[in-house]
Amino acid sequence: MDRREPIPRPADGASTPTPVPALPNRRAANGEGRSRLRGWLASPVALLPLGLVALVAAVLLWESRLANLGPSFWGLNYFFDPSGGAPSVFGVSLFLVDSAIVAGPALALASGLSLAIAISTVVYLPPAPSRLLTLLTNLLAGIPSVVYGIWGYVVLAPYFGTTAQPTLRGFLGWLPGFGGPLSAGGVGSLLAIFILTIMVIPITAAVMRESLRNVPNDLVEAGLALGATPWEVVRRVRLRAARRGLWGAVFLGLGRAIGESVAVAMVIGASIQIPPNLYTPSTTLASFIFYQLDSAFFYPNLLTALTEFALVLLAVALVVNLLGQRASGADATVIVTGGGRG
Repeated sequence: MDRREPIPRPADGASTPTPVPALPNRRAANGEGRSRLRGWLASPVALLPLGLVALVAAVLLWESRLANLGPSFWGLNYFFDPSGGAPSVFGVSLFLVDSAIVAGPALALASGLSLAIAISTVVYLPPAPSRLLTLLTNLLAGIPSVVYGIWGYVVLAPYFGTTAQPTLRGFLGWLPGFGGPLSAGGVGSLLAIFILTIMVIPITAAVMRESLRNVPNDLVEAGLALGATPWEVVRRVRLRAARRGLWGAVFLGLGRAIGESVAVAMVIGASIQIPPNLYTPSTTLASFIFYQLDSAFFYPNLLTALTEFALVLLAVALVVNLLGQRASGADATVIVTGGGRG
C-alpha cells in the first residue's frame, strides 16, 4: 500500500499561486563585480609582455626605417666601406648561415645531454643524487655569459688549438666540416659550439625534466605491470607521453643558442665568412651586433644596418619561441631568449 501523502491540489476555480522571484544575493553580486574588476585590472598586466615586445619592434623599425631592405640585404655578401667611397652591402643571410652552423650542432649536443640528465634524475637516480644533479644543472644557468666567454678564451682555446682540433681532424677528417686547416689559437666555430652546448643545457634539461615528471603514474605503473623493464617504460611510455614538452624544450634551447652574443663573440674569432670547417673563425648574427656596436656609433650607415640586423634577430627569436610554445602544447607565451648577462 502506498503510504505517501497526496500532493495538495488547488481547489476548483482557485488559481495556482505565482512563484515569488528570489531576491538577488547581494554577496554574489558583489563578488561577481569584484571578479570583473580584477579581470579588467589584470588584463593590462597580462598584455604587458606583448606590449614590451611590440615597443621594441617599433623602436627598431623607427630607427632603421628599413633603409637597406632590398635583394642585397638578404644576400650572402657583406661589405662596409667606412670612407663611403664604395657602396656598402649588408647581407644578413651570411650571418644567419653562420648562426645555424654554430647553433645547430650545439642544440643537437645539448638536447641529447639534457634528455640523458632528465631521464637520470626522474627515473634512475635515488632522491638525494637526483636533487644534487638538478641543483648542479640549474647552477649552470646562473653563470654570466662573460664568465663563459673568458673561460673559453683563456682556458679552453689553447687546449682546443693544441689537442682537440688535431684529434678530431685525425679521427673525423673524412667527414664534411672536420677536415681542412686548423685555426690559430683554438678560437673558432668548434669552441663556440662547445660553449653554447653548456649554456643551452640548463633550460632544455629543466623543461625535459618537468615534462617527464608530468607523465601520469598510471601509465608508468601499467607498463611495469605488463612486464616491461624501466628502460622500455621510458622509451615506449614516458618519451611518447612527454614528446610535446620535449620538442618544446628543443625549440626553447634553439632560441637560447641563436640569441647568445657575449660568450660567442669572445670565442668564435669574429671573422666575416662562411667557415669551410668547424675550426675556422666565423661570426653569428648576435655576436656581430655585439662587437660592432661601439664602432657603429661613428658610422650612421653601419648603425642603421645593425638595427636592421637586430630586427631580424628579434623576428627569428619570436618565431622560434612561438614554435616551442606550440610544440609543447602550452599557451602562446612569447619568451625572447638571447643576449648575455654580461
